[in-house]
Amino acid sequence: MAASLYDIHGFDPETITFNSILGAIHPDDIDFVIKAEAFLTRFFDENIERCKLLSYKISYCHRARLKNGEYALINHQALMLTMDEVGGYGKSLNIHTRIDHLSNFNTYKISLIGLHGEPSFMNLSLDDNDHHVKEFSKREIDIIKLLGEGLNNNEIAEKLFISVLTVKKHRTNILQKSDSKNTVQLIKNCILQGRI
Repeated sequence: MAASLYDIHGFDPETITFNSILGAIHPDDIDFVIKAEAFLTRFFDENIERCKLLSYKISYCHRARLKNGEYALINHQALMLTMDEVGGYGKSLNIHTRIDHLSNFNTYKISLIGLHGEPSFMNLSLDDNDHHVKEFSKREIDIIKLLGEGLNNNEIAEKLFISVLTVKKHRTNILQKSDSKNTVQLIKNCILQGRI
């Protein structure tokens, strides 16, 4: 990990600080990152039991400065690994992946990817008040994964033991919930969000 921080951002692994990482965020994206973290705290407090915090991967994008001084779009993924005795934050794993080869456009949206059977919440805006509309069911997540593997409606229906009509209905709901115009955009968004 330390070598990656140097290779990508030019940070010295011996002297890097949290402020160093914050300082690498593009000045136009820092406000979004701060608001995103506050939004996530509120979202968990209001919509998901705090004890389930360990069952979610958080994902959003921002631009960050590279070793050469240029900025690139980065997908930030965070997974809480531990909590303290009173349910506060503990250790977390943060993964930053350069994704400017997929897109240079930041959607300024947040996704919470449910693990261990928990529902996922995709493409949340900081001003979203109706979060339950974006929740994907387990079946929808299964279909998204199979679409990502290149399966068509008939193959998905066969694999999941459901009718083709049911697959089509799920696909329509998935596109609506994800604000995607078509399956290609859906798959691209799911890759950008770390869903697949």
